[in-house]
Amino acid sequence: MQVHIEQVLLEVIEGDITRWQGDYIVNAANSGLYGGGGVDGAIHRAGGRRIAEECAAIRQRQGKVLPGDAALTSAGSLPFRGIIHTVGPIWKGGSANETAVLAECYSTSLNLACAEGAQSIAFPNIGTGVYNFPKSAAAQIAVTSVVRFIREKTAANMPLKRIAFVCFEPDNAAIYRELLESCR
Repeated sequence: MQVHIEQVLLEVIEGDITRWQGDYIVNAANSGLYGGGGVDGAIHRAGGRRIAEECAAIRQRQGKVLPGDAALTSAGSLPFRGIIHTVGPIWKGGSANETAVLAECYSTSLNLACAEGAQSIAFPNIGTGVYNFPKSAAAQIAVTSVVRFIREKTAANMPLKRIAFVCFEPDNAAIYRELLESCR
């Protein structure tokens, strides 16, 4: 599923984000940037030891990465220019500013990618694994945040030409497809 917003191609891909082809991937990381489970563990395993070493250097330099923020590492042995590690909110029923924090994950990651001159970036389903953010709500925030970001950027400030939502699970992919269909 693909749709153009301004000059940017948005797409939904079902599969493993470590096999996507593009400039940067986003990792749904924990605050300590330790390789965990789900997409975080998959990225750390596929990228190798260098990613863990760079995450340790970030921890040493600045401490934990707060929810909504992001940090950049190389891609290790993965074929990307880099990995943007962002920390999603832990779902607490919607009363702890989770929606705003999740939206911030997307804008922070996109700003970092643009600062690096990225032409393409792929997002996983941030927050919907062990952090328990409801999948439909998380997808709505993701798509809304990305579309808003694209529309607020001027062409001169927008190197991104392709943004992918890479969904490991078919049910997440279906949610994203429906949301992108409504953007047409």
